Amino acid sequence: MKKMKIFQILILLIIISSEVNAQNFTIPDSERSGVSLIVLGTVQDGGSPHIGCKKSCCAALFEEPDKNRKVVSLGIVDASNDAKYLFEATPDIITQMKALAQMSTSPQKEVPDGIFLTHAHIGHYTGLMYLGKEAMGARDVKVFAMPEMKNFLENNGPWSQLVSGGNISISPIQNQIEVSLSQDLKVVPLKVPHRDEYSETVGFRIIGPDKTALFIPDIDKWHKWERDIKSEIRKADYAFLDATFYDAAEINNRDISEIPHPFIIESISLFKDFPEEEKKKIYFIHMNHTNPALDVKSEQYSEILGQGFNVARIYDEFKL
Repeated sequence: MKKMKIFQILILLIIISSEVNAQNFTIPDSERSGVSLIVLGTVQDGGSPHIGCKKSCCAALFEEPDKNRKVVSLGIVDASNDAKYLFEATPDIITQMKALAQMSTSPQKEVPDGIFLTHAHIGHYTGLMYLGKEAMGARDVKVFAMPEMKNFLENNGPWSQLVSGGNISISPIQNQIEVSLSQDLKVVPLKVPHRDEYSETVGFRIIGPDKTALFIPDIDKWHKWERDIKSEIRKADYAFLDATFYDAAEINNRDISEIPHPFIIESISLFKDFPEEEKKKIYFIHMNHTNPALDVKSEQYSEILGQGFNVARIYDEFKL
């Protein structure tokens, strides 16, 4: 009985510790060095809880929201050059910008030095609206966008107002053309197949002084990509990959062919022959509110880890 109580106390302490780490993420300026990647969100565009959801995955969250359930985003801190960059402008940009600033070398400056956009779906660019005159009234925030994404922002309201009003300044980027942000940080856009109603879709290779990260939050299926995902993973040190759905069973009210993504179980099968060190590079991200991998207590979460892979968690930090 006494052993059981001790075990329960240890589990409680671990949970409390992980919650503290997730909430008190600020690192003193004096300890910042090199280039760091920080996970600022892991959830699919619609967020969690999800609008109109009546399933058990959202029921409790409507009553007690989980403040760590943020839409998918990465932050980059280039400490040596006192710079920070946001990947994706999500509906959660308000808290994500604050978190990135607090983890940077200039916490008093909340506006990032640049925002990289993957495509024109709601979870990936609509946060730009908070930079406009109704909210922050920001000036000349640099937004890195592909040609069709740039054209969409410049020629469609309300986004065009951000451009004409000088809230954002669009820096065009091109497929597979490296963007040099500093001597320590480079970014390469990689075009991927996806539902491109308003813009093309890209992932990014983020290159630090020592390590490289691959970020592909949205893609139709791995086999549709002209590039070999296995080769891309081998070239990276970390790979943050589309994990919208665990499997087809979780979506029982929509035609899954209309929302194609690589299921986690498909990716696990595709990468099953990877050696352990390659599997450890993979962090599943961009999870739908129905995805059981969002719940660290689920069997599916344990199965992913048991197979040698990882699930991205908010405020995870990686040195590049």
